[in-house]
Amino acid sequence: MKIITNLSIILTIISGTLITLLSSHLLLMWIGLEMSMLAIIPILIKKINPRSTEAATKYFLTQATASMIFLASITSNFITSGLWSFNSSSNQLCLNLASLALLIKLGLAPFHFWMPEVTQGVSLMSGLMVLTWQKLAPMSILYHLAPLASTPLLLSSGLLSVMIGGWGGLNQTQLRKILAYSSIAHMGWMVAILSYSPSIMLVNLLIYILLTLTLFISFNLHSNHTISSLSLTWSKSPIMIISTLTVLLSLGGLPPLTGFVPKWLIISDLTMNSNTHMATLMAILALLNLFFYLRLVYTSSLTLFPTSNNMKMKWQYNSPKHFTLLPPLIIFSTLTLPLTTLFITPN
Repeated sequence: MKIITNLSIILTIISGTLITLLSSHLLLMWIGLEMSMLAIIPILIKKINPRSTEAATKYFLTQATASMIFLASITSNFITSGLWSFNSSSNQLCLNLASLALLIKLGLAPFHFWMPEVTQGVSLMSGLMVLTWQKLAPMSILYHLAPLASTPLLLSSGLLSVMIGGWGGLNQTQLRKILAYSSIAHMGWMVAILSYSPSIMLVNLLIYILLTLTLFISFNLHSNHTISSLSLTWSKSPIMIISTLTVLLSLGGLPPLTGFVPKWLIISDLTMNSNTHMATLMAILALLNLFFYLRLVYTSSLTLFPTSNNMKMKWQYNSPKHFTLLPPLIIFSTLTLPLTTLFITPN
């Protein structure tokens, strides 16, 4: 019975996202969002404890509020225009309400408060679901709304998200919270470029999901939840920790790693669209994210004792977890910068 239940939950999540991705009818998009939202909640409380219950409650209340706002916007649009889709003649208030609802669902500033708490309260793989798969459906709707949405609204939310995503992660010691604030900052980069080049946003989303997936799987293999536990992994699996830290630097956007690609493309496109001040501010604020990534690298690899412990007893056991696809994921997360020309279209 447990297998059937898990299978039905996974199928509901996948089908809800696919309905949203493949629909042009706003009501069907809303239904797909609701299916995904309700199916993710049992995954969040898979390990029942007060923290996971609190996280699932916060997730449900926030997502339900955003769904209510989105439903109100599409209903108002139908009343005023008679269409179940947004177009150039749609009421700007309805478009702004829909955009705000999607920003809440994505956890963008100033509606970001739920995301770090939810990610911290659940397991690593449940947090991976919240930070990756849950983003697909709202981002697809926002992709379709990009030509009609208010550019100042998206730019201001994107810039604020990059700022808060950098500042929020500075004093964190929990890896899940650090990755949650990192998600807020990366979503800010995507939303900021959405009005100018939706295709670059898709490239950024793909690379972000790839990097986040690799990091969460690496942390899950050794059950790393804090910075101190990550540093202890060095004596057990040095090659693994080196690969993980390299992916962290890629997530920070350092060349010549893969994570440099989206930041390079976004800054270039913003500059070409006469938005140099925005590009400069976002590049400066990206240093905040890079700081706490480098702090993880420093505490995990440069603060070690020169000699190992001489105890006879083995205090850390081999992890029984294995993931065959992790090596190719690490390669794609770090070494695909030469493929950037495939993403650039000539003007």
